[in-house]
Amino acid sequence: MTFRSISRFGQYLRYASGFSPSRFGSVFNENRRSVTYMPRPGDGSPRAVTLIPGDGIGPLVTGAVQQIMEAMHAPLYFETYEVHGDMTSVPQEVIDSIRRNKVCLKGGLATPVGGGVSSLNVQLRKELDLYASLVNCFNLPGLPTRHENVDIVVIRENTEGEYSGLEHEVVPGVVESLKVMTKFCSERIAKYAFEYAYLNNRKKVTAVHKANIMKLADGLFLESCREVATKYPGIKYNEIIVDNCCMQLVSKPEQFDVMVTPNLYGNLVANTAAGIAGGTGVMPGGNVGQDHAVFEQGASAGNVGNDKQVEQKKANPVALLLSSAMMLRHLQFPSFADRLETAVKGVIAQGKYMTKDLGGSSNTQEVVDAVIAQLD
Repeated sequence: MTFRSISRFGQYLRYASGFSPSRFGSVFNENRRSVTYMPRPGDGSPRAVTLIPGDGIGPLVTGAVQQIMEAMHAPLYFETYEVHGDMTSVPQEVIDSIRRNKVCLKGGLATPVGGGVSSLNVQLRKELDLYASLVNCFNLPGLPTRHENVDIVVIRENTEGEYSGLEHEVVPGVVESLKVMTKFCSERIAKYAFEYAYLNNRKKVTAVHKANIMKLADGLFLESCREVATKYPGIKYNEIIVDNCCMQLVSKPEQFDVMVTPNLYGNLVANTAAGIAGGTGVMPGGNVGQDHAVFEQGASAGNVGNDKQVEQKKANPVALLLSSAMMLRHLQFPSFADRLETAVKGVIAQGKYMTKDLGGSSNTQEVVDAVIAQLD
């Protein structure tokens, strides 16, 4: 979708205003906000977003997002680039596009196991300094799970720790892998977690660690969290060892609110929490730094799918659709984000159009059509 032509731009203005003839009668509907978002002049101009379809089911689910954005007449257009996990590096033109647009939406990139090829996901995070990963794991009405009242936000440090990539073979048969922790990175992820909790009316931040064993590295992380916590007296702060955390997650997940973690623990905790709340196919997420943001499926498990899903075109687009709603809010288009999120939740609540991972038999396009039909 683009808004490059004058005719399409005029169409966008008509829909963005909310005063098209067919909708005029509902403007003062009691369900609408009494105090609305007031944009600054020019905020409605179409925004360019870098799009990386990725590997496996990536093109299917990013294609779903494109269809729904077009149906919504959302004020954005995509610059699409082909990037695949078996490349040696992210092409410079892609990095330049994200730097220019500030925002990227991407499908999963397969990371080869073993060998000398590094993860392009990690490369992107380091190149753009996307130091905070955020995954929101919550119950969706209409989607049965073992636990109720789950609403967990996992905020993970994204640039160091075990993902520093500093490994070497000391002598044949002996490999050394370095876990790097710095005061700077630990402090800024703690600040981000508490700031997120403060801005979103969250009540508690839990730091996840293994400082009983890694006393210096994880000890530094905890020290940073404790210092930041003193600046937010209205937010409860506690700490939990990562192995106990995993046990508590699967037994009483409702006790957690915002969780802040070093790099590796965050990946494990986020995927565990996603599985508890309904599966990785429905959990949104993103990666953010000072200047750039990349939105993708929140939990990494299964984000490229398998050959059968690709052949049958039965990938679940819900996670990336909800991540796109996060992106719309990040771009300061809250009304479009609300419409998209409400439509997706409406489809889940009805339970008629669900992919196999959610207990249904629908394909990707059927879910997309159902979401479009739910758009108000």
